[in-house]
Amino acid sequence: MQKPAATVMPNTWSFLRDPMIAPTGFREYDARWKYPDEINLPGVTALGLGLGTQMHRRGIRPEIAVGNDYRDYSLAIKQALVLGLVQAGVQVRDIGPALSPMAYFAQFHLDVPAVAMVTASHNPNGWTGVKMGFDRPLTHGPEDMAELRGIVLGGEGQPRDGGGWNFTDGLREAYLDDLAGDFRMSRRLRVVCATGNGTAGAFAPELLERIGVEVVPSHNRPDYTFPHYNPNPEALEMLRDMAQSVHDSGADFALGFDGDGDRCGVVDDEGEEIFADKMGVILARDLIRLHPNATFVADVKSTGLFASDPELQAHGAQTDYWKTGHSHMKRRVREIGALAGFEKSGHYFFAEPLGRGYDCGLRVAVEICKLMDRNPGKSMSDLRRALPRTWSTPTMSPYCPDTEKYAVLGRLVDRLTALADSGGTLAGRRIDQVITVNGARVMLENGGWGLVRASSNTPNLVVVCESPESEHEMRAIFADLDAIIRTEPLVGDYDQTI
Repeated sequence: MQKPAATVMPNTWSFLRDPMIAPTGFREYDARWKYPDEINLPGVTALGLGLGTQMHRRGIRPEIAVGNDYRDYSLAIKQALVLGLVQAGVQVRDIGPALSPMAYFAQFHLDVPAVAMVTASHNPNGWTGVKMGFDRPLTHGPEDMAELRGIVLGGEGQPRDGGGWNFTDGLREAYLDDLAGDFRMSRRLRVVCATGNGTAGAFAPELLERIGVEVVPSHNRPDYTFPHYNPNPEALEMLRDMAQSVHDSGADFALGFDGDGDRCGVVDDEGEEIFADKMGVILARDLIRLHPNATFVADVKSTGLFASDPELQAHGAQTDYWKTGHSHMKRRVREIGALAGFEKSGHYFFAEPLGRGYDCGLRVAVEICKLMDRNPGKSMSDLRRALPRTWSTPTMSPYCPDTEKYAVLGRLVDRLTALADSGGTLAGRRIDQVITVNGARVMLENGGWGLVRASSNTPNLVVVCESPESEHEMRAIFADLDAIIRTEPLVGDYDQTI
């Protein structure tokens, strides 16, 4: 196989013939590039050949489920990927347009060992990528991605006989059947279903109606121009639009889904957004009554309530804080036998008997509806207010170049660790400890904290802060942490701030 070039000029003979792949697209647990600036179609074919070669090296049966999200260029990307997989001697089961969790479901439903989902996830148009895995329900982690990167960029992809392609119909219906099961609502529930014109619009409204929910549609027609906003339920633009829909319709709450349907966001009946970590605590409070002494995993961006909430403690809940990222979280949930994992970005991981362990925004929607069905006298805002009060920032992402962000983060971790060692403070609070499992989570003496880590998917750092005392203290924690971050000249503007 020809070694891909890092850059090939568009509108040249080489661009239509030779593979081009920017090395930075191989990230911690999936692959993402700007298309066609950072990868061209021959480059995607080289990626498919490399992925198939990796399967053969691992001794994995050469059969894979492949799907694509709803973007105008995703089908072309998928076809180029399929060409490479077939060249590698892999039998491809093409499930057509899909959500990422539908592709994960296909591994189980079709009994195939591997999956490759072409999706830009929640990234805006102009991005593409692949989520892939060999060990269901897991997806590639850092070691897997490093191996794949070496195969592809080193030109080590090996053509083999035996490859083929067939289109496998009926997966959408099987996926929805699996999600709905025999559950039907026993209470009336009116829910805004917001999909931002993304792929989930072809799935979520029908699912909610099938379980007996009255759906208030919000931008449900798939439209890959995203005329209203980019479908990302962690972004305030989408959350505020969901809140307005709740106010206008009198709905019980709103559910919002990202571009490939593996995340879910919630706005309650009063128009208050419930960030996914807090929604996770609400769900965990309900689930721990059904499954006493269960273990939960929470990512380092998540609220401290998973460890301190008296309701969870009273029923013997154990909480493990772990690395951010869907691949890391899936592995940790399986590794320690947790009932569920919760990530602040909106990924939830329900293991048996609730789910199969992969992140599925539509599974979250069903579990939230079941939660409400088990609490017939309560509103979503009642459940929110029942939590101990904390004040949290949204997830904020200052720009930092992909090629420099880990070095920048390393220096910031060193500064924050040194600050703690010298008896330093944030917002006037003594630093109790700095958790460095994934960046630096600076824990304060009163339970407040501030986090800085590197984004695994985009050229950004990630910053989150929380206070159990007040909004004023939360802002002060952010101000002090940001002042340290600003000592790095390569860090740019935030995508949003408080």
